[in-house]
Amino acid sequence: MSRPDRQGQTRGQRVRPEDVYRWGPVWARQVGRFLDHVWWSTTVHGAEKVPAEGPVIIASNHVGIIDGPVVFGAVPRSSHFLVKQEFFDSRIGFLMTWAGQIPVDRSSGRAALATGKAFLDEGRVVGIFPEGTRGGGDASSVRAGVAWLAVNSGAPIVPAACLGTRLPGDRRGHVPGPRSKLHVVFGDPIRLDSADGVSRREQMARAMEVIGTGLAAHVRGAVELTGVPLPASAMPGRGDDGGRGE
Repeated sequence: MSRPDRQGQTRGQRVRPEDVYRWGPVWARQVGRFLDHVWWSTTVHGAEKVPAEGPVIIASNHVGIIDGPVVFGAVPRSSHFLVKQEFFDSRIGFLMTWAGQIPVDRSSGRAALATGKAFLDEGRVVGIFPEGTRGGGDASSVRAGVAWLAVNSGAPIVPAACLGTRLPGDRRGHVPGPRSKLHVVFGDPIRLDSADGVSRREQMARAMEVIGTGLAAHVRGAVELTGVPLPASAMPGRGDDGGRGE
């Protein structure tokens, strides 16, 4: 649980665009690339599919504890990811702050989403894990936050699949050893069609369907491309944390 301030708000509830360092990803991306290609052995597929300029939403599946830095280091542009606020309150919290990441309170993510939209309005890249927690990683369900960002910003959504960070049989907190073979696969951008006379509720529902279907299909294709399976929790009869979001 994130520590509330004297007004009773958690870090994720009170974050504003001016609180997030724009310069953070300049150095942090180099750290991510070091982790991807020196500490681990990460193959990046489809980096050219991430638009070279303008606002972009990176929407990735989530299977392992290191997915954040792995995907962050693979994105070919500076990016700001929505990260659970508990990481900001940990011993490495200052690195999250300096890296220009956006803390999100998963019980009330409005402030983080508003900050993410502000960054998209500036033409930046914002990353999000729509499943909300690491689990099977098949993207069989997504939360509304990614749809809200897409509908309200008009930014294209680039699906990403992170594979190898947790394999069948690995514990949920597993950290791959040095030179482990990992993969990040980017897909073709998903662009939402705007329709006149459609209510906001209908827009959101349609966006969630399109994004969820697109991301799930992309993950399946990435598994076929790389030959790397999803964790055992994605298999019938194997559960994970029941959605606690660790």
